[in-house]
Amino acid sequence: MTNTTFTPRVFSGMQPSGGLTLGNYLGALKRYVEMQDQGGFETIYCMVDLHAITTWQDPADLRAKTRELAAGYIAAGIDCEKSILINQSAVPEHAQLGWVFNCVARMGWMQRMTQFKDKAGKNAQNASLGLFAYPALMAADILIYHATHVPVGEDQKQHLELTRDIAAKFNHDYGVDFFPITEPVIEGVATRVMSLRDGSKKMSKSDPSDASRINMTDDADTIAKKIRKAKTDPDALPSEAKGLENRPEARNLVNIYAALGDMTVEQVLAEYGGAQFGTFKPALADLAVSKLAPISGEMARLMDDIPEIDRILARGAEQARKITAPILKKTYEIVGMVGA
Repeated sequence: MTNTTFTPRVFSGMQPSGGLTLGNYLGALKRYVEMQDQGGFETIYCMVDLHAITTWQDPADLRAKTRELAAGYIAAGIDCEKSILINQSAVPEHAQLGWVFNCVARMGWMQRMTQFKDKAGKNAQNASLGLFAYPALMAADILIYHATHVPVGEDQKQHLELTRDIAAKFNHDYGVDFFPITEPVIEGVATRVMSLRDGSKKMSKSDPSDASRINMTDDADTIAKKIRKAKTDPDALPSEAKGLENRPEARNLVNIYAALGDMTVEQVLAEYGGAQFGTFKPALADLAVSKLAPISGEMARLMDDIPEIDRILARGAEQARKITAPILKKTYEIVGMVGA
């Protein structure tokens, strides 16, 4: 095998499950925009609607949520002149390569995937085959673009490791150096944003309390109100990060400030160390409103123009297939498909 040089390319995606939160923005969307704007990579971002149907979805809701997520991407700063934006099902090579990878991946690999165990719970025998096999499709999502880097959260590291295993096994089995061994990109002070009501729990759209999260559709007044009412403790902010240990709510709010302000935790504490939350929370509210309210406004505008969203996604699919079709064709040739 020769050492192939791959085009530096980023791929990542989110399920269109509805209800984008601050956690989605800081943990994913903001980082997508940063990777787009820093240059040095081609960037491809996706609404993974095929993954969404591993559990049953109301068709009308799925369409609406896919478009809402697309609006969120664009409002957050994804520029479709710089990045390719797609919904997964519009690029059939994802699913086609997914089948090839179903035949490369081993059952034992899939059975070790902790997210399947978490999602299927005690009712695993009634879970869909798609839910069990979707890590192979996730690998195909990445490798159909020969993506070299994927921004991921800690909860997705295992799936990216599987992607690397599948790429390595394919290359070994067929004696080629065709698929890259994709590198994870895990960074950022607030990649895991916690609940505003309980700093030990992840911010989630499924939490029954709307006050526990900032929704990306919240207006300025709602954003400010939720931050002012966020749970805290009675102590002043420390001057060093070590002082945030065993203070989950304080740590969460400082992390959010740092991520929104493009600062380190140390820089935030250098400015606010010794301050009470009566001082810090209004400052955080002002920062959050300045960063998030324009996004919610732009999302609302985009959702009033569904045909424009659909045009953007159709154009993205056309651009994506210029990359994916040749890669799938070569994959089929390597595997031995006639007429590939």
